[in-house]
Amino acid sequence: MSHIGIFFGGKDNGSTAKVARRIQELFGKDLASVHNVSNSKKEDVMKHDFLVLGTAAWGIGEMHSDWENFIDELVECDLVKKRIALFGLGDQIVYPESFVDGMGTIFCRLPHKENVVGFTSTRSYKFYYSTAEKEEQFVGLAIDDDTQPELTNERIINWVIQVKKEFGL
Repeated sequence: MSHIGIFFGGKDNGSTAKVARRIQELFGKDLASVHNVSNSKKEDVMKHDFLVLGTAAWGIGEMHSDWENFIDELVECDLVKKRIALFGLGDQIVYPESFVDGMGTIFCRLPHKENVVGFTSTRSYKFYYSTAEKEEQFVGLAIDDDTQPELTNERIINWVIQVKKEFGL
């Protein structure tokens, strides 16, 4: 059993899956496993001590449709003792009014927000509204691989270092 379950919504070969696999690589494959929420169950969540939840923006900022089907199952889990980190993908130029809103929606649906770690600065992004923003920070890692692809890898590396500390690993 791995300690960290990385759950993402989207295609297995899509951008969110690629970010999820990069996060797994940085945590270590012996410590983390990747799951597509389209075929995950509550039991899969409960196997892990720590959760990393990721979504792309879908439509105009919604969480991926696979999350729509899985979020109710997730929030029925006993998450009180689980540390959770979030990541979201979006396009801040095309959708500046809803940048990484899918990540914000997942955060809003979580019953124990005090368990969420991995908040990141909103500086270096150009958007004007996001439900994932709380007090000038994102509730997780915001990735814009469309307009800032040169920053993606560095952002992921720095975030995983931060989350490892916040998970106490």
